[in-house]
Amino acid sequence: MDIIDSQVHVWPPDRPDRPLGAGHLERTPFGYEELLAGMDRAGAARAILVPPSIDKDRNDYAIEAVQKHPGRFAIMGKVPLPGGRKPLAGWRNQPGMLGVRLTFHRDADRPWITDGTADWFWGEAEENGIPVMVHAPERLPIVGEIAARHPSLRIIVDHMGFARETMDEKAVAGAERMIALARHPNVCVKVSALPCFSTAPYPFRNLREPLRRVIAAFGPQRSFWGSDITRVPSSCSYRQAVTHFTEELDFLSADDLEWVMGRGLAACLGWR
Repeated sequence: MDIIDSQVHVWPPDRPDRPLGAGHLERTPFGYEELLAGMDRAGAARAILVPPSIDKDRNDYAIEAVQKHPGRFAIMGKVPLPGGRKPLAGWRNQPGMLGVRLTFHRDADRPWITDGTADWFWGEAEENGIPVMVHAPERLPIVGEIAARHPSLRIIVDHMGFARETMDEKAVAGAERMIALARHPNVCVKVSALPCFSTAPYPFRNLREPLRRVIAAFGPQRSFWGSDITRVPSSCSYRQAVTHFTEELDFLSADDLEWVMGRGLAACLGWR
């Protein structure tokens, strides 16, 4: 089974060719070499790199990772939204670039999905066949409206649509909000970062039913596993983020697991 992690953030330490801002200095660096070692221990063959918010709109470090390790990494890159239309025709010509990831969950960027700032992007991405990952946990109905207006645009919703506050007993209601988008055939879901939403020990049994419902609604072909390993609690290892799915979810058949753990994501993003 070709296991593909649908989301990992990487960022380097401060270095002369890449001076970093205060945001980086507040976080322990997590470089792509460290990620690669963790993937090998966990049994993950490939990973999608998502430049972190502290990198603002930079994609250069993720591109560097792809150039050093072709075949192991690909990128869902950052696009600056404010300022109007920016042609995306050559976006996927960048090394390893498969699409774009947008976030609308902080005070600064939350309004952009409704105030017109992002309006130019959806049609441009649809026209150029660029998939987009979206983290907008408080704006899921808006994501559904965008999917309906742009039926050829492939949209992948992050983390089952959960916000940081979607913990434990709130996961069932969070799953139902996500399930409402399953009727749009161009919407997929990342069943990712699950340990972040449970205070229970591994294997996070209080998330079993919400997870089962989401995968049942979208189907294994549109449900993509991901670790988001830099965010998960230290009590959960990278290997456990994998085995949570491969060993603990008895409602998934072997064929289901193949789709969820990588085959579906590779097909959606065109990662050969």
